[in-house]
Amino acid sequence: MNRRLLLLAPFGATVVVGAGFLAMLFREQQGKFDPRGVPSMLLGKHVPPFVLPGDPNSSVGGFTDADLAGRPILVNFFASWCVPCVEEAQVLMDLKRAGVPIYGIAYKDKPAATAGFLVEHGNPYARIARDEAGRVAIDWGVTGVPESYLIDPGGIVRWRFVGPMPADVATGELKQQLHKYV
Repeated sequence: MNRRLLLLAPFGATVVVGAGFLAMLFREQQGKFDPRGVPSMLLGKHVPPFVLPGDPNSSVGGFTDADLAGRPILVNFFASWCVPCVEEAQVLMDLKRAGVPIYGIAYKDKPAATAGFLVEHGNPYARIARDEAGRVAIDWGVTGVPESYLIDPGGIVRWRFVGPMPADVATGELKQQLHKYV
């Protein structure tokens, strides 16, 4: 009896996974599935306390959670090894030109690699900090890079975008959020 149950376990697991996959496809077909829709526990809460060192290749030091108060700031987790970060680079440069303050957190990246990435793709960041251990990213609930968070003047997380930010989101949804705090 126990042996028969053991043999049926993989079949049962396959059925459950298949049903979940079909449900996801059905929701996507109806336009109700949002792969970026993973909720953030930080929305509406203060930024978790942190202190991160700066990039040794930059004259500007790192930053802390206290540096994210006083004005709206977009915090962007990125890495040189991140292919989607290359996709997002031009959008962030356009935001910088539009006057949006962006602070970057180099996630699990080597200083020389970060410097090379910024030379090749542009540096949209007013300040850059290093999260080599990935500890701060865990506290923020980062699911992967790139990932961006809008912090209001009170240091509260108001908006989050997972993945490379497309231009239409930057000029639409993000700009709408920024206007609430300017």
